[in-house]
Amino acid sequence: MQTQLASQARRAFMALSLLGAMGLCAHAQAATTVQFQTSVGDFVIELNAEKAPKTVENFLQYVNDKHYEGTIFHRVMDGFMVQGGGFTAAMTQKPTRGPIPLEAANGLRNDRGTIAMARTGNPNSATSQFFINVVDNAGLNAPQPDGFGYAVFGKLISGMETIDKIRVLPTGNKAGMQNVPLTPVTINSVRILK
Repeated sequence: MQTQLASQARRAFMALSLLGAMGLCAHAQAATTVQFQTSVGDFVIELNAEKAPKTVENFLQYVNDKHYEGTIFHRVMDGFMVQGGGFTAAMTQKPTRGPIPLEAANGLRNDRGTIAMARTGNPNSATSQFFINVVDNAGLNAPQPDGFGYAVFGKLISGMETIDKIRVLPTGNKAGMQNVPLTPVTINSVRILK
């Protein structure tokens, strides 16, 4: 009887261990991290593929294509956000793939240190541009009065001091755009860490 109970206990323990390992694998798969190296410092973002699968897939494709290398943070507003991923220092817009569907109603909030997709007034217009919230921006969360919001797809896990350097830079008008840093902040590289 004791041998039978011990055998059942071993099987139960092995089953629980297997489930735990599977859970860890699923978490690791959902927790891809990317490192940005910029002209003012580095930061690392953890992506949330579980809550924003299409957005993360789109972002990672741009990373793999090296689209972000040589782009700048072209819109910087202290007390709001810093935006990048679309323009070179010469204010030339880089070509993009087609837009993706909006995933704003995923439960992730536009809190300080989160990354979200930039878009036009058309909710399904996001392509390569993203922004990092420098404060809690509850006004960007879904649902907005128009029924939409801005899709958060990850959060900074290190390097917020780099974003804080960017957010306080002096800005002005350039090539018909407002809030452009007077000294360009260039994204030198973006690479997947895991």
